[in-house]
Amino acid sequence: MKIVMMGTGTFAEPTFEALLSAFGAEVVGLVTQPERDSGNRRGSTRQTGKGMANIAKAANVACIQPESINTPEGLALLRAFEPDLLVVAAYGQILSKAVLATPGIGTINVHASLLPKYRGAAPVAYAIWKGETHTGVSLIKVTPGLDSGDVLLQESLDIGNDTAGELEARLGALGARMGADVTRRIREEGMFAGVKQDPAFVTKAPKLKKEDGLIDWSKPAEEVCRQVRAMQPWPTAYTFLHRQGKPPMRVIVNSAVRFPVNELSTGIGHVAALPEKAHPKLQLIVITGSNHPEVVSETVEILEMQPAGKPRMTSREFLRGYLVTDGMWFGPEVLS
Repeated sequence: MKIVMMGTGTFAEPTFEALLSAFGAEVVGLVTQPERDSGNRRGSTRQTGKGMANIAKAANVACIQPESINTPEGLALLRAFEPDLLVVAAYGQILSKAVLATPGIGTINVHASLLPKYRGAAPVAYAIWKGETHTGVSLIKVTPGLDSGDVLLQESLDIGNDTAGELEARLGALGARMGADVTRRIREEGMFAGVKQDPAFVTKAPKLKKEDGLIDWSKPAEEVCRQVRAMQPWPTAYTFLHRQGKPPMRVIVNSAVRFPVNELSTGIGHVAALPEKAHPKLQLIVITGSNHPEVVSETVEILEMQPAGKPRMTSREFLRGYLVTDGMWFGPEVLS
């Protein structure tokens, strides 16, 4: 059986390596996104580890990197592999009917959610952001609809305090094992029947945009903390520190936790640097909204942050370098 892998980034890398380990010379090709130059060109925002092309080179597997696999040129390159099976993981492009008609057996996709929940490009981030307690990996037959094919295999795992990057790494390892298992079964039996997805439970997880990282401090504390975790490592959660007589300072919030104090006597988004005499360390506390009718406000503690033009630092380091006084607050750059 001739297998061609299609994928980009750290979620795809474990699956590619698992296929190479399990099937050796049966893996005849790799299709991955072109290299992007310093983010100046529009392309995948997925993080890279070893690099798919580097893995292919080390395994002596032919690699193609078309701008679009759906063009006549891309199709010609794919067809030259004469694939029986396409295994897709976070490739980053919607596959045309012509691409899906290329393999003799079919195309399967390793998707990082419990489908039909979180169809789309950012299922890991959305699972964290929306407060799911568990997620997983679904192996599906690829159809022209977005992540809508029959489910061949599905497994779940718990979501802890993971960032999206950390959770994606765990899901990548799970997906690699599942992808190899399903591919092995297809080699032995041919393409087998899956379970249809229930359209009543479909939710979407579209590609993240930079503006998705802007923190809305009127949201409850737990939702703010989930957003911070969901936006790591990209696009990162951010806000603006408003100081009297100075322009707003853009601040990336790298880490934040729920602080066990409610209803402090300042407004939403306002900051309160608790005195070091009362606490073993300087703490940066921000007032948030609440979804409990009887609680006016909640609080979040920022643990790590990165002011514009500065390195990443702890809140203690920030408070030693920047004077935080009453009336300062976090919010959008410009009030609507």
